[in-house]
Amino acid sequence: MDYFCTHRARCRCSGGVVVVTNVTSLTRSGLADFVVQRVSAVIIGLYALCVFGFFLANPNMSHGDLVGYFGSTTMQLFSTVTVLATVGHAWIGMWTIGTDYIQLHYFGEHATAFRFLYQSGCLLVLFVYAAWALPLFWGQ
Repeated sequence: MDYFCTHRARCRCSGGVVVVTNVTSLTRSGLADFVVQRVSAVIIGLYALCVFGFFLANPNMSHGDLVGYFGSTTMQLFSTVTVLATVGHAWIGMWTIGTDYIQLHYFGEHATAFRFLYQSGCLLVLFVYAAWALPLFWGQ
C-alpha cells in the first residue's frame, strides 16, 4: 500500500510516494550508520583487547600500576574515544530497534508518541553514561 505525502515539511516525495526522513538518525544515511556501527565496534573491540592484554601482561599488578596505566594520556584519549564510540554504537542500535518495532501496526495511533518516549529515554541513558564515564578518565 502506497502512502501519499501531505506533510511536505517532514517528507521527501518521490512520485507522490512518501519517503520519510528520520531526523533522529545519527547520520541520516543508512550506509553511514552502517559504517559508524562497524567502526565503533572495532574501536570497542580494540579497547577491550588492549585492557585485557594489559591485565595478562601484568599478573601481579598493583593499584598504582593500574592508576598509571589508565592515567596515561594515551589511555585517557583511547578511553574517551571508546566511550563516544559506545554511545554512537548504542544509539544506532537502539534507534534501529525503535524504528523497526515501534510502528503503527503494533502500537496504533500512539506509535509516534511511544517511539518519541523510547528514543528520549535512550538518549537520556546514553547522556548519563557519557557524563558518568568521561570524568572517570579525566577527573582529578
